[in-house]
Amino acid sequence: MKTDIIYIDNQGNGFDNVIKDFHKFATYMELDSKESLRLQLCAEEMLSMVRSIAGDMKGAFWIESNGQCCEMHLSTKTVMDQEKRYLLISASSSRRNEAATTFLGKLRDSFERAMLADVSHTDEVPLDVIRDINYHPESNSEWDGYERSVLRNVADDIKVFIRGSNVELIVMKKLKS
Repeated sequence: MKTDIIYIDNQGNGFDNVIKDFHKFATYMELDSKESLRLQLCAEEMLSMVRSIAGDMKGAFWIESNGQCCEMHLSTKTVMDQEKRYLLISASSSRRNEAATTFLGKLRDSFERAMLADVSHTDEVPLDVIRDINYHPESNSEWDGYERSVLRNVADDIKVFIRGSNVELIVMKKLKS
């Protein structure tokens, strides 16, 4: 079974449709409430993680199942840099780019990594200025990895495929039979 493809963006458009479609999927697959909630948590954290890491993005989300395993797919395009690439790949179970498994895939991946831009954070407030402001606690506005942590604990497998600016994230969860 494959659900409809739902188009999403970083503004949250389509996220409600993902949850509605997910409930239809859970009903069709006759999932119990515990299993349904775990899968819904995976879907929500997956959407949130990609939204946090990729920034400005437009993508597609769908669910596939063969009755024994549920795969949640999220495919998007983003302006890739070294930091985004690292964060996306660090979310995968294997900690590697699944698109780089063949010789040519590894070669293409090496060229893409070499050509990636380094991120510059020139608009940040210098650390010494932050320390001089007594009423402002030091806080890290960087992504904290919460979604990645939840996904790793709930999902059975997470795969990340990166080809240029195209990213596909697949979260797999075995279903109870």
